[in-house]
Amino acid sequence: MTTPVLSDRDLRVPDRDSRVPDRNVRIPERDTRIDVMRALALLTIFIDHVPGTAFETLTYKNFGFSDAAEAFVLISGISVALAYGTKFRPGGRLLATLKMWRRAGMLYVAHIVTTMVVIALFCTVAVFTKRPDLLKLINIEPLMRNTPEVLVGIVTLGHQLGYNNILPVYAALLLMAPAFVLLISYRPVAALVASAVLWLVAGIWQIAPPNYPEPGFWFLNPLSWQFLFNIGVAAMLHVRRGGVIPVNRWLVGAAVAYVVTALVWVHSPLWGQITWFKLPVVIGGFDKTFLSLPRLLHILAVSYLFVALPALSNLFRTSPDHPLAILGKRSLPVFIAGTVIAMVAQVMKLINPGGLAYDGLLLSAGIAMQFALAFYLEWLSTIGGSGKVRTTPKDIMPVSLGISAVARANR
Repeated sequence: MTTPVLSDRDLRVPDRDSRVPDRNVRIPERDTRIDVMRALALLTIFIDHVPGTAFETLTYKNFGFSDAAEAFVLISGISVALAYGTKFRPGGRLLATLKMWRRAGMLYVAHIVTTMVVIALFCTVAVFTKRPDLLKLINIEPLMRNTPEVLVGIVTLGHQLGYNNILPVYAALLLMAPAFVLLISYRPVAALVASAVLWLVAGIWQIAPPNYPEPGFWFLNPLSWQFLFNIGVAAMLHVRRGGVIPVNRWLVGAAVAYVVTALVWVHSPLWGQITWFKLPVVIGGFDKTFLSLPRLLHILAVSYLFVALPALSNLFRTSPDHPLAILGKRSLPVFIAGTVIAMVAQVMKLINPGGLAYDGLLLSAGIAMQFALAFYLEWLSTIGGSGKVRTTPKDIMPVSLGISAVARANR
């Protein structure tokens, strides 16, 4: 049996271009579930970026094939569809494109600044603690050996530090996003097929942006990760145009079975093999660079269960002033700060490994600083005129993939 989930009217997202400003018109409240999911992904990435702590074994990556990076990219695709999808109409496409490219430029600048801060951090600690071995970590050593070429590589994104490689792929996806959104708007099935073919070709023939001057590829290949990003874009555009994401008991059962199998698999001797049945790694392996099929299916299965099970999705529903909702709303500055704080915590762990209490102190202090930054930015937005937080249609985030009506459909 198939149960329809949502129609476009349930989203109730006003269109900035068509809405006439009116003080008496009440703007719908922001649905915080995407903010909360984004916040949890950011906090998970932060914990995973401080390797060696006791808490690293408790994060999402230990419960299946995918990790927080997949969740982040899927949510990013959904967010792009919400922010720009309805603006890709005749007369508005150029402006929407320029806005996406401007956002990509901001991400590029943020990445370069973060990279230089992290390099300075490791160099400072190496000098003052007389620990030159620190300069051999997180891909800093090539900079010490081959400075001019590596600096060129940093600027051109051909040289990326370890634990500092999510922003480049996100910026690349935003540069490609106008073409994605346009194609998906007119021919969603054909666009997804083309996206899947690109993912498959890139994975089989190992096509990816090259590193420079070191050999190899980007750690996260945008030609592969664009498929997951586009699935998020297509799903949300489908819902906003009146489509539905069906809840089917067989699909739910298959998703549950896959998630449970993945959980058992990663804690069994089966885990660790490069590929199975001599298939290409992108099909039968668990490679992250080229987003292997098992990883892709895992994040999609988890997301489908989130859509299909109201009891699960409602766990993420909070008030707009909930700390997680605020953290997710301020995701970019929080992510940048979290990256730097994680690198500080890494250095502190290397100098003093500590124990469980030490790990807890490091991580809780870092998380507290990220929340403090988010609350500061939220408070800063209230300064001025009425002292109330400015709310714009861009800020109004409806629930991903038709979650809002699942509860209604299952009552």
